Amino acid sequence: MRTAISTLRLLSQALLIILAVSLINFALVRLAPGDPASVLAGQSGAADELYLAQLREQFGLDQPILVQLGKYYLQLLQFDLGYSYRQQLPVVNLIAERLPNTLLLTLSAFAIALILGVAFGVAAALNRDNWIDTAVGTAAMVLYASPVFFTGLMLILVFSVFLGWFPAFGSETIGADYGFIGQVADRLKYLVLPAVTLSLLYAATYTRLTRTAMLDVLQMDYVKLARAKGLPPFRIVGAHVLRNALLPVITIAGMQAGHLVGGAVVVETVFAWPGIGRLAFDALLQRDYPVLMGVFLISSIMVVFFNIITDLAYKVFDPTMEVS
Repeated sequence: MRTAISTLRLLSQALLIILAVSLINFALVRLAPGDPASVLAGQSGAADELYLAQLREQFGLDQPILVQLGKYYLQLLQFDLGYSYRQQLPVVNLIAERLPNTLLLTLSAFAIALILGVAFGVAAALNRDNWIDTAVGTAAMVLYASPVFFTGLMLILVFSVFLGWFPAFGSETIGADYGFIGQVADRLKYLVLPAVTLSLLYAATYTRLTRTAMLDVLQMDYVKLARAKGLPPFRIVGAHVLRNALLPVITIAGMQAGHLVGGAVVVETVFAWPGIGRLAFDALLQRDYPVLMGVFLISSIMVVFFNIITDLAYKVFDPTMEVS
């Protein structure tokens, strides 16, 4: 009963957060300089005042802000994210077309970051103060200090231009007929560089977190007792140390999982990856308000969803902890 109430409270908080974020997104987008009507008129070569007024009336931009806000929330209740000024398509369709690519990229990067971060963090902690610990720590600092776009460009230069192992841009080979297995292999080949680029910064963070947490847990009395009982080292690390050391890593990873969508904007631009990050960047340049607000809303929902998953993961690793 208590778990059900806690879960219901968590979902209610998530709904309130999404509503508040949608309001802030609406306000920020509307306060941004620039007029979508002017952009559209300039693209069509007819920037006279009459045409501008017709465009503003067509898209409801001539109405008061509160009226536009009310219509926006009414559309959200109907699961309608609006209509793209520039693309002349429903925003839902545009996001639905791009969202799978972004989810593939972000989830792959998240998995790579966790696996690499935990593995290297454990290796550094178990080899404290020797050359392995020094090498891992130095590599983590270099990766953490490197901008994402710089890392992406360097990976393109090495693995695409010089070695020719992976393609530099896009998400799949256009017009190729590989069959299902071949198509999967082709998508994975295009995914490697952007996913690794997006993951390295977070992998460096998880490496340092895991190392620090592992060193703290290794000094606990129950670990010393397990050693005194003669338990194998792999069992001590796997069953006693790592399980507790992962709690701070889960906390930070859950917070940063949603941030991967923000980092994906840069990565998708560098690698011409057709995701919602690139869609948001193009919409920003074109002052396409409905697309921007739709992408922001979906991104906010993803952040809240990852936070809920983090709370549930806490229950798995620490059953005594209540879901808040």
